[in-house]
Amino acid sequence: MNTRAEIIDHAHANVAIDIHADGGPADGRGFAILEPVADGINNKIIGASEKFGLDLRARYLAVTHMPESTYDGVDGIEPRDNLAGLNLTTVPEVLIEGGNMRNATDAALLVTSAFQQRAARAMAEAITAFLTGRSPG
Repeated sequence: MNTRAEIIDHAHANVAIDIHADGGPADGRGFAILEPVADGINNKIIGASEKFGLDLRARYLAVTHMPESTYDGVDGIEPRDNLAGLNLTTVPEVLIEGGNMRNATDAALLVTSAFQQRAARAMAEAITAFLTGRSPG
């Protein structure tokens, strides 16, 4: 995780997404956007990360139709202070749990190329919206 944060910082990235799929409860569905919590080194990017998280949540929901998580966060957003990659970065960054691998419905979607293409499009649109200052719509 430390190396990932260093790579992102040294690349002078303007924004970053860590892409994951969750291993939550089998009866839990949906995606969650995990956001950094101020931890010293990342204090300056908290507001921007929150804005980016909202952009990503809006696009992921609209494009993939994956519901917001029923078990993690509130309205698809969860601040986390225990993820090194998020809390060591100096660029706006969020982590997306794109769905729940232990839920049969989510798992069936996550492995299809059609869903993966929609997820990639949603992320690209969120990045574009964030970098251009346009609301994702």
